[in-house]
Amino acid sequence: MTGEPVTGEARSTGTADPAGERLRRWRLVLGGDTADGTGHALSGQDAAMDGALTALYGKDDTARAGRERTGGLGASAPSVARWLGDIRTYFPSSVVQVMQRDAIDRLGLGTLLLEPEMLEAVEPDVHLVGTLLSLVKAMPETTRETARAVVRTVVEDLERRLATRTRAALAGALDRGARVRRPRHQDIDWNRTVAANLRHYLPDHGTVVPERLVGHGRASRSVEKEVVLCVDQSGSMAASVVYASVFGAVLASMRSVSTRLVVFDTEVVDLTERLDDPVDVLFGTRLGGGTDINRALAYCQSRITRPAETVVVLISDLYEGGIRDEMLKRVAAIKASGAQFVSLLALSDEGAPAYDREHAASLAALGAPAFACTPDLFPEVMAAAIEKRPLPIPDAGDGPDSRP
Repeated sequence: MTGEPVTGEARSTGTADPAGERLRRWRLVLGGDTADGTGHALSGQDAAMDGALTALYGKDDTARAGRERTGGLGASAPSVARWLGDIRTYFPSSVVQVMQRDAIDRLGLGTLLLEPEMLEAVEPDVHLVGTLLSLVKAMPETTRETARAVVRTVVEDLERRLATRTRAALAGALDRGARVRRPRHQDIDWNRTVAANLRHYLPDHGTVVPERLVGHGRASRSVEKEVVLCVDQSGSMAASVVYASVFGAVLASMRSVSTRLVVFDTEVVDLTERLDDPVDVLFGTRLGGGTDINRALAYCQSRITRPAETVVVLISDLYEGGIRDEMLKRVAAIKASGAQFVSLLALSDEGAPAYDREHAASLAALGAPAFACTPDLFPEVMAAAIEKRPLPIPDAGDGPDSRP
């Protein structure tokens, strides 16, 4: 981490001395304690950047050896606000987000985010949204609106990035599913019909014999598929809750897909009515608490009316606090009814968190392999589930090997 800034916005000072530049970089990496061995002094912006790093990560040998670190931010909101401004000056946005997460985790700064001035100083990202949602019950009213503005900034950015691809992938899957195999003459899709019958080409006659006709899918105003997102809102799933809320809103905007969003810990909450605004969805969640997957799946199962046209997506680390055997029976029953069942250990860019491997293996044995899914992969996963074809599960090296 401490080596990243020297390759960010705060780059080389332009010195013509390569050896001196190497010493400068090593000095920033090592932190300047008595053992760094560089003998290099920092000044100007380098010194200010080093101070920002030291305030967070400390500079003693015990911290570097893996024992508890000490930082220099203290509990003063003004000093933290200044520090947040400093790191945004010296480091690129990606590094700022990492340092903010470390400050919250290492120095217990979560409670300071209850102050509007602090929220206005931070760099919004998915992890910050997760932290705010975990603090929402303790927020004073003066902070809540500022927090909503921060959350909305992140959500709108995610929607811009993910919505177009998601709608395109699912619309394509729905369109392919609607192809007519015995069309009337005016409904024949000649391009696809020719492509489907190329093996029946008669070179002597210069023509294709169309043994199989492919027709255009009729535009439908009715719901073609039903999607149930069942999302674990325990504390470790914060980023997944954020992404699931955004995807739920995108799916809900598609006329041919009926979307239900259910979040759970030991209680089950149906947030479907809020899907027109993912920020409202997120402020309706309650991060933390226990986990009762069986109870959540029972609720979702009770809402399935067209199993053959339904996709159930469970997003959970699978640490079941309810009845394990009943949970597995519930999954088996949902699949046996004809519904598609997808189990995601996480919906985030970070890969799989800690998860219950025994439960993942049991789901795989039922034909429902559990795997971590990035937001970029999610549209492809949903398209595959809708078309009832094999899911694009990442390679074993990229996630847990829980395939059947």
